Amino acid sequence: MLLGVPLAELAWLALAVVLGGIVTGILAGLFGIGGGAIIVPVLYEVFGFVGVSDAVRMQLCIGTSIAIIVPTTFWSYRAHLAKGAVLDGVVWRWALPAVCGVAVGALAAAFLPGAVFKVAFVVIASFIALKLLLARESWRLGDDLPTGPLMSAYGFLVGLASSLMGVSGGSVSNLVLTLYGKPIHNAVATSSGVGLPITIAGTIGYMLAGLPHQALMPPLSIGFVSLLGLVLMAPVASLTAPYGARLAHALSKRRLEIAFGVFLLLVSLRFLYSLGA
Repeated sequence: MLLGVPLAELAWLALAVVLGGIVTGILAGLFGIGGGAIIVPVLYEVFGFVGVSDAVRMQLCIGTSIAIIVPTTFWSYRAHLAKGAVLDGVVWRWALPAVCGVAVGALAAAFLPGAVFKVAFVVIASFIALKLLLARESWRLGDDLPTGPLMSAYGFLVGLASSLMGVSGGSVSNLVLTLYGKPIHNAVATSSGVGLPITIAGTIGYMLAGLPHQALMPPLSIGFVSLLGLVLMAPVASLTAPYGARLAHALSKRRLEIAFGVFLLLVSLRFLYSLGA
């Protein structure tokens, strides 16, 4: 027994998380990202394997995913800031609305069923997938970012989507920034800056939101965040990511975009299937 939990149960959970980390690392290296778009579906299978209740399974995946990518987002932001690629004005304009969006998502996690979050993941992931598969770089909503309430609304939507999907917001904010003509390098750098308050607020929010459901959580969890998943998955994924990266170098940029788009659509179909199961 460890902390009142049978060692065999902990061992199975740890093994499942480590195997999930291996898969996450390879996929992250292959597609060049380390966010929740990969972690959430992998954790969904892991927590299903160890028998986590469907009532909280999706929320646990999202909260744990957000916690896992906090350090990644921090170091990414530091690196981009050092290179001067971050659009500081956008980070400051989006930070507070984004945190408000995260808070709404975390509050929803405390009361709404997991099916709502599956639908949210499917809608957002499918939209990103279609953008990858069909869009052209010439697509624009404008030549520069808007000012006033619309700019704040974008920040709120980035935070809300992140909280509902379990990501740092990079996929969504990159989409907005590039549609307004911002170079991809600046978009990625700025997204890491916005992602830092999003992931920190999201981790705290999902911990608190899950406390009323603590009895349904797997061992070593605080609310909707699995500490075992946090401690084991991140380093394992980091070790296996280079193997995925080697495979990525054998593919063209367009093929990677298509592969990631197809991956997101397959994950969306998996969640749609689980809704009817």
